[in-house]
Amino acid sequence: MVPEFVLFAIVGFLAQLVDGALGMAYGVVSSSVLLSFGVPPATASASVHAAEVFTTATSAGTHIANKNVNWRLFAILAPAGIIGGVLGAYVLTSFEGQVLRPYVTAYLAVMGLYILYRAFFRAVTIDEHKISLVVPLGAIGGFVDAAGGGGWGPVVTTGLVGAGGTPRHVIGTVNTVEFFLTLAVSVAFITALLTGHWSEAEGITDHLIAVGGLIVGGVCAAPLAGTIVRLVPARGLMFAVGLLILTLAAYQTWQLLR
Repeated sequence: MVPEFVLFAIVGFLAQLVDGALGMAYGVVSSSVLLSFGVPPATASASVHAAEVFTTATSAGTHIANKNVNWRLFAILAPAGIIGGVLGAYVLTSFEGQVLRPYVTAYLAVMGLYILYRAFFRAVTIDEHKISLVVPLGAIGGFVDAAGGGGWGPVVTTGLVGAGGTPRHVIGTVNTVEFFLTLAVSVAFITALLTGHWSEAEGITDHLIAVGGLIVGGVCAAPLAGTIVRLVPARGLMFAVGLLILTLAAYQTWQLLR
């Protein structure tokens, strides 16, 4: 029991370091690791979001204290992300885990490739507050975050920074919105469990040690993000995360084919 807790605490710590510095990776990395341990997609997503309630609260508080939040962007992005996230949780709990697992694995592989792409290329700049950009980006980011167990940061942060948003304010705002998104998705999973909509939830208590490790590691790492972003080049972090996610996706694919 202790080794498993320590393992997931390390995963949570490293994932949150990158997430706090770049505005992405905690959910995708944590979900990838859980899936590689054989955890069903809905259970993995619920577990990660339960942990993220604590880690995103710590991260959001840090960004608010450092005045990294663009509240105008927050007001547009938060409702779209929450609606997309609740819908994603509903879809994920509507199907059997083994049916969805190949699709979730493929999605994570695409996220890994996308992060690698963002490590090498930059997009043309446009207005980060443009509603026609922010609303669909937030809705898609929220949906894939809940349905895939992660993806809010890779979709929304890279989209807004690539569109010309100031990295400091984009990362701070996206991380702050993520707390409310995570809270809404967690409530959606609990509601699905209590109403009987989520038929495969019986084994979720088997993963409490993993969730506890993710929480402890993530909360410990959240205040250190500012230091990491100063010491390690963003491109290097993105490259490492992209390779890690692709490696885990390849391992999951091997498990499915075996």
